[in-house]
Amino acid sequence: MHEAKKNKVRHDPIARGVVKTSAPGRERQMILLRQLLGDVLRRLRVRQGRTLREVSTLARVSLGYLSEVERGQKEASSELLASICGALGVPLSQVLREVSDQFALAELQAAPVLADVPEHERLPLGETVPGSISDSVFPEVKDMVAA
Repeated sequence: MHEAKKNKVRHDPIARGVVKTSAPGRERQMILLRQLLGDVLRRLRVRQGRTLREVSTLARVSLGYLSEVERGQKEASSELLASICGALGVPLSQVLREVSDQFALAELQAAPVLADVPEHERLPLGETVPGSISDSVFPEVKDMVAA
């Protein structure tokens, strides 16, 4: 059993933050903010070559608690997040922006974009070929793509 746990490597933080739940009548996927946040904090710390001990000391947070936050097992308060970000030398806004981006990707992967929108409420796609850019719409974008 220990070997099986040891060989599990988290390659996809988005997949790790998505949990299947049962809703009446259908299965949904719930995205856990605490796991995505933990992944972002760990990635920043590792990228800086810092240990949990270093960051926990600077942030004045117990090593065990910081570890649980990074593993997505604990919900960190805004004060704690600010302290951890300060210890990492990264603005909280940057961390939250990265978490937001990861969250958006997870949401897109968890459900088709137009799955719950009735056909009559969808905007018409027009007569264009998918992937092509019309001359009349955003000509500057077309020029950038062509370059």
